[in-house]
Amino acid sequence: MRRAVCPGSFDPVTNGHLDIVGRAAKLFDEVVIAVGVNMSKNRLFTPDERIAMLREATSGIANVRVSGFDGLIVDFCREIEAVAIVKGLRGAGDYEYELPMAQMNSHLTSVETVFLPGAVGNAFVSSSLIKEVAALGGDVRGLVPDSVREQLVSRLAERRA
Repeated sequence: MRRAVCPGSFDPVTNGHLDIVGRAAKLFDEVVIAVGVNMSKNRLFTPDERIAMLREATSGIANVRVSGFDGLIVDFCREIEAVAIVKGLRGAGDYEYELPMAQMNSHLTSVETVFLPGAVGNAFVSSSLIKEVAALGGDVRGLVPDSVREQLVSRLAERRA
């Protein structure tokens, strides 16, 4: 079985993330979405909430599963016998950021990194930007799954209260 890992914080998951996961699912027998659970990072959603959102958003893709991980992604890949890490690239800045990590991961293990270009319509979408726009009252409809948008709006309202 050729298994790939799509790692990230997914705080929150966006339609851009889901595009990459869906395309990776066509290339590999199984795709594991690896949600970083590093508790030292300041996240809007807990690891369990992010995992639940991803499970709901990918429930229609039979060969995708979601798991949390802590530590080095290459260690997680070894543990689940993944042959590749799949990363989406929105533009040159993402490539500049991701390339050294891919090279380090290659140095540490035999796991390859596969870069998939993001769809043109998602090139500007990032979790950080989604949170910022939503926090300022902007409409992020169409950029995240509807259920995620509802949770995002609710969580931001809780924080303002």
